[in-house]
Amino acid sequence: MVDFTVAGIPCIGLNGGPTFKHNEAFSFQIATDDQEETDRYWNAIVGNGGEESECGWCKDKWGISWQITPRVLMEAMAAGGDEAKRAFDAMMTMQKIDVAAIKAARRGSRSTATNENRR
Repeated sequence: MVDFTVAGIPCIGLNGGPTFKHNEAFSFQIATDDQEETDRYWNAIVGNGGEESECGWCKDKWGISWQITPRVLMEAMAAGGDEAKRAFDAMMTMQKIDVAAIKAARRGSRSTATNENRR
């Protein structure tokens, strides 16, 4: 057993051995305020032996899943209706979330920003 802190939140980890292996049913989520903060967390995880996934998810070098989620995306989803659908559809094309593209989707317009992580 190990005690650790992630983003100011105390956590406990248990070694379940071969019987209870870690999987993607557990992840940490970090809510970010802007693209700079989103990039900083994403790059810290992916750039240190992690790997990119889809829709704001990535894994660190130990295989732990992280959701790097800009607040603008969560706000769009909470708004519901067409605004949420547009933001969701935009998110589905991304790996790391592009804040400008989500803001544009909320407005119903196209973003002039580019996301190097779009597929």
